[in-house]
Amino acid sequence: MVKITGFSTRDVRFPTSLDKTGSDAMNAAGDYSAAYCIIETDSSYAGHGMTFTIGRGNEIVCSAIGLLAPLVVGKDLDELTADWGKTWRYLVSDSQLRWIGPEKGVIHLALGAVVNALWDLWAKTLNKPVWRIVADMTPEEFVRCIDFRYITDAITPEEAIALLKEVEPTKQDRIREAEQSQAVPAYTTSAGWLGYSEEKLKSLLAESVQLGYKHFKLKVGGSVEDDRRRLSIAREAIGYDKGNILMVDANQVWSVPEAITWMQQLAEFKPWFIEEPTSPDDILGHAAIRKALQNTPHGPIGVATGEMCQNRVIFKQLLQAGALTVLQPDACRVGGVNEVLAILLLARKFGVPIVPHSGGVGLPEYTQHLSTIDYVVVSGKKSVLEYVDHLHEHFVHPSSVKDGYYVTPMEPGYSVEMKPESMDAFAFPGEEGKSWWRSEEAKQILEGPRI
Repeated sequence: MVKITGFSTRDVRFPTSLDKTGSDAMNAAGDYSAAYCIIETDSSYAGHGMTFTIGRGNEIVCSAIGLLAPLVVGKDLDELTADWGKTWRYLVSDSQLRWIGPEKGVIHLALGAVVNALWDLWAKTLNKPVWRIVADMTPEEFVRCIDFRYITDAITPEEAIALLKEVEPTKQDRIREAEQSQAVPAYTTSAGWLGYSEEKLKSLLAESVQLGYKHFKLKVGGSVEDDRRRLSIAREAIGYDKGNILMVDANQVWSVPEAITWMQQLAEFKPWFIEEPTSPDDILGHAAIRKALQNTPHGPIGVATGEMCQNRVIFKQLLQAGALTVLQPDACRVGGVNEVLAILLLARKFGVPIVPHSGGVGLPEYTQHLSTIDYVVVSGKKSVLEYVDHLHEHFVHPSSVKDGYYVTPMEPGYSVEMKPESMDAFAFPGEEGKSWWRSEEAKQILEGPRI
């Protein structure tokens, strides 16, 4: 039996604003960051979890982790995992902390880090990767992981069990595919950051084509003229008739009418979907955009969102409103693995494919598990998953892509354990002589203008 004895937090930030990695129409200069939680035990095991941010404010999430993690200190791990749905509700039920949510914002970001650290710990004690724990569950055990409060008008536990049982007879075949790294096709955003020059865009697209990618995503929303020029470059590189698929992402920069008008001017480039066309909270706005773009002169353009959607309730309403072509949950903006499982079931019920948000430090390490779970256990259908080739070298078990597919993680845990030397080297504000943030080079960010 493993008892939780304590926890620690780390504020880790990588200076990606210097080369515009991650730049888009809303977020011009982010520093990819991890609000990190380490759960300590009376055994040799420790649980590692994190939440992704883009710099300033990461310390606020770390503070919130420090308020939530004490709720599990002194508990036996077996007790917490025996009824995961009950445990998850316990973690969101401190009334004073709930007041500054509820189940959204900074407090929910912190919850994601804590919950994911618990799953990492549990997986290590079971000597399995997280995806395999879920794959080995019965439908009833899967459903017990979820708090169904607020979503039973869309899906009940009984319906969820029935849906899981529908695909269970062929689950072992899909497990074998996962073991052969043939479960999760990858797409790339690495060429498409808005701050990259046209020359860099061309070279990275050519490299991505050579690597065998079939799905490519570009950021849009700077100006229509710039977007048309960049999408022309993309289509020249990937073609229209070579089986390659283009997606675009506006990162919430438009109003609803702007999104419709803008995308009608980009329709000739035949994107599969427009991601985050407007406010992530505007459910009816997404529905209006989807309806308006279903019949452009160049064919339909779908609508995708999710990386900023705060909980299963928002996803429920987006699905009920028919607002989504693709659903993109974030592994830690919602409340960790348990809430993602609920969202996967909702997507299955409404017949919408899952394409998790994966463009940030640590997110591909997380989402490779979630997409594998969706394919093997929930939907039984292959989708795609974003792969951004940045910062993986800082993880003990980095994610990777081979022959167009994610290499399925087989090591025990949830794959976000960061190397101690990387934590020290990019700790914020960090120690003199250890952290990059104490260097002269860091002053251009710390003392420069806020963007």
